[in-house]
Amino acid sequence: MNKCVIDIKIPDYITVCTDGGEREAAISGDCVQFDDVCVEFAKDGEHCAIFLTAQTSPVRWLKLRWNNMKWEKKAKFLGDAWERGYSDLQWQSMSARRFMPWYFAATYENTTICYGVKVRPSALCFWQVDSAGMTLFMDVRCGGNGVKLDGRRLQTAEVLGSKLTDCTSFAALSDFCGDMCTDPILPSYPVYGSNNWYYAYGDSSEEEILSDTDYIVRLTQGAENRPYMVIDDCWQEHHRLNEYNGGPWTKGNAKFPDMKGLAQKLTAKGVRPGIWVRLLQNEAADIPQEWRLSINGCLDPSHPDALAYIKNDVKRICGWGYTLIKHDFSTFDLFGRWGFEMNPLVTQDGWHFYNEGMTSAEVVKLLYKAILEACNDDTIILGCNAIGHLGAGLMHMNRTGDDTSGLNWERTRSMGVNTLAFRLPQHRKFYEVDADCVGIDYGISWQYNKQWADLLAQSGTSLFVSARPGLLSDSENEELHQIMLTASEQKNHVIPTDWEYTDCPEEWEDTASGIKRKYDWYEKSGVKFKTQAVRYTPYLSIIG
Repeated sequence: MNKCVIDIKIPDYITVCTDGGEREAAISGDCVQFDDVCVEFAKDGEHCAIFLTAQTSPVRWLKLRWNNMKWEKKAKFLGDAWERGYSDLQWQSMSARRFMPWYFAATYENTTICYGVKVRPSALCFWQVDSAGMTLFMDVRCGGNGVKLDGRRLQTAEVLGSKLTDCTSFAALSDFCGDMCTDPILPSYPVYGSNNWYYAYGDSSEEEILSDTDYIVRLTQGAENRPYMVIDDCWQEHHRLNEYNGGPWTKGNAKFPDMKGLAQKLTAKGVRPGIWVRLLQNEAADIPQEWRLSINGCLDPSHPDALAYIKNDVKRICGWGYTLIKHDFSTFDLFGRWGFEMNPLVTQDGWHFYNEGMTSAEVVKLLYKAILEACNDDTIILGCNAIGHLGAGLMHMNRTGDDTSGLNWERTRSMGVNTLAFRLPQHRKFYEVDADCVGIDYGISWQYNKQWADLLAQSGTSLFVSARPGLLSDSENEELHQIMLTASEQKNHVIPTDWEYTDCPEEWEDTASGIKRKYDWYEKSGVKFKTQAVRYTPYLSIIG
């Protein structure tokens, strides 16, 4: 690998949007002033930091443009996603309408060029490229309104870039992810185990969890590293199946009478206790309305008392003895949209967080930092529906794709394989990647689940199985047993070798261990699909 760090030049053009309207201008120095709004560019070696100051004007977004950039016509481009992937990550030819959150890579022949912003910026950033140059858009709103900085100097982002040759595009992007995040926090042991969501789907009990625990213990017999048994949505006090999956998080329900006692039982059986929680959705009667968001009633982390309340929930769960906390729904609960609805902005106009002086990105980071601070030193934090670029360095693991399935193979194929392949460069650079579970239920043939489980184990990422006890034959159980033993060590690290040509890579290889895999992902009858589309595509549009 030959690497050249790109010297990030000051942009050629800028657009600033405040609540009063848009202003744009060519840039002739390292500072641009629009009335009381000032944007500064500070070079730190080859990197370029962008600073924003405003006295009274609420600022909505900045758009920076670098002109006179030439891209190889044969190049393919890959970007990231706002939060999880929704089976839409892939290398594509250039499109001026495509927006790419956080970073992008362009690859051709033996060269890969990467641009991005360092993790944990204070703006929600996406890139756009065309044959004349590239654009960086930075959303600095507070919720859906302009942020009120009141003279505060805010570093919105730090831009960096690399050009790498004599290496694969995967190796290049993995290296660049390491440049964007220099301080990840990672589990000190391989994380794997069981989570019964994809056959129970919220209809469970303590007795069933203990039965699942016995099953995962049998499946991991001989492993020196103990597996996790993660209790998903089902245990909370106000749980209402298919109706409500929020808090309070102070105790279990009738099917889960003693959460601390259950953690002790799990430990005694030889597993590590893990638990799912949705911290921002909470219908506890003692929560003041002032602590809630106006758009949906969820808790507002920018309110100091609400943040303290959230931290107490986390501390309570840690005190029960759970050493993995999977916090879910935070992006949806903060912004009212799923990732596939963020086209291109993450939330609608017309509302704000309690603290109107904080950008949305700062509020997200505040929440993630609070969760980390509230956890015990030995607790693993797994984000789900989390914004990975803001959570890198604040969470140990990240669920990088939308849900797989125990009922429909096509959902697992499209969501699971896609997100594993195209988020894998982030693995152990940002956090440990969790591409979601292997759902072993009546709806999916073992022929396909066996391959999915094997790929997760061989990739060195976390493998969680949702296996209905009694479904697999003795020989299939033994095959899964061997896969789980591999997952318990995470010694192998296969990567996709055909990822530039498909959104569901079939060819995977680990040159260090000599492992090669060719998977067969497609059912004999072809891809199953819905005839009425309900999701959007990530393209910019002038049509509202």
